[in-house]
Amino acid sequence: MNNKPCMIIAEAGVNHNGDINLALKLIRVASRAGADAVKFQTFRADALVTADTKKADYQMAQTKKTESQREMLNRLELCEDDHRLLIKACHEQNITFLSTGFDPESIAFLESLDLPVYKISSGELTNLPLLRQIASFRKPIILSTGMATLKEIEASLGALKEAGIAENNITLLHCTTQYPTPMENVNLRAMQTLADAFPNVSVGYSDHTLGIEVPIAAAAMGARVIEKHFTLDRSMNGPDHAASLEPNELANMVQSIRNIELAVGDGVKQPSAEEIKTRRVVRKAIVASCHIHQGDFYSESNLTVKRCGGGISPMLWDQLIGQSASRDYQPDETIDHPLP
Repeated sequence: MNNKPCMIIAEAGVNHNGDINLALKLIRVASRAGADAVKFQTFRADALVTADTKKADYQMAQTKKTESQREMLNRLELCEDDHRLLIKACHEQNITFLSTGFDPESIAFLESLDLPVYKISSGELTNLPLLRQIASFRKPIILSTGMATLKEIEASLGALKEAGIAENNITLLHCTTQYPTPMENVNLRAMQTLADAFPNVSVGYSDHTLGIEVPIAAAAMGARVIEKHFTLDRSMNGPDHAASLEPNELANMVQSIRNIELAVGDGVKQPSAEEIKTRRVVRKAIVASCHIHQGDFYSESNLTVKRCGGGISPMLWDQLIGQSASRDYQPDETIDHPLP
C-alpha cells in the first residue's frame, strides 16, 4: 500500500466568473483549506467551441439560456497577465498552481509558465493532437476519465505512451461527468476497475457530487489524487457553482481526508504501543476461585478467569488443569505455577 498522502486539488475552474479578484480570493481559500494545489482552466473560447454550439444541460440550468456556449465561455476567459498574477499569488500562499488547457495555443502558453503537472479533462480524453502535445513535455499527467469506456481509456494511454510518457507518470481519475452527480451514478468501485485494468498507472477520483463523503471514501479506497470543485458561494451565477464546495466545506474535506489517511495506516496487524499497555489491564488470566493448598490438583472447581493485571493466559487452561499446586493460593490470587 502506498502510504504517501494523496494530492488534493481544489478545482477553482471557472468559478471566478472571469473576475481576477475572485480568482485571487479562491487561491486564498484553497490555501487556507490545506489543499495541495488550486486548479483553473485556460482556454480561448473561439478555439474551444464553434459559434453555435449549445450549452450542456447543467450549464443551461445555471447560466443565461439565451447565450451560446462560446458566449458563456468568452465571459469566463482569463488572459495571460491574469495567469501570471495567479501564479504569483499561489507562490505567496504556498500552494501549487495548476490549470487545464483546452486548445493548442493555451497548452503552449501553460508550458511557458513551467507547470509541474498537466491535468487533462474528461472532454479531451479522445483529443489525440492535444494528448500528443501535452505528452511531448514529458511531465506528469493527470487524466480524467468521465464519459469514457475502458477501450477509450486504453487508446488514450497508448497515445500518451507512444508520445513519450511512462505509465508511472500517469494518473487516471475516475469521474462522472454530471453536475452535480447523484450518488447512484458515482460508481466509486470503477476506480478500482481502473487500477486493475491499468496496473502500472496511479488512480484517483475527480468528484462532482454534493458534499464531501464520496471524496473521503475515495481516499480511503486508495486514491492518489482527489479533485473537487469549490466556490466562494454556491448561489453565485455560473456553470459550476451549484456543484461546488463552499470554503468551510473544502477545509472539512481536506481535514477529513488527512484523518482518513492516518486511520488507514500501513495494514500491519499488530498491537499499538498503547494497546500493549492496555492489554495487561483488560486481558484476563487464571486465578484461584477458592483457597488452594500446596499439593492440590488444579481443576475447574478451584480455578477461574478474571482481570488481574497479568498472569497465565486462559489459552493455557488445559495445560494447567491436573497439575499439582506448588504452593498455597488465596481466593483471587493470580496463579503463577510454572508450566511445562
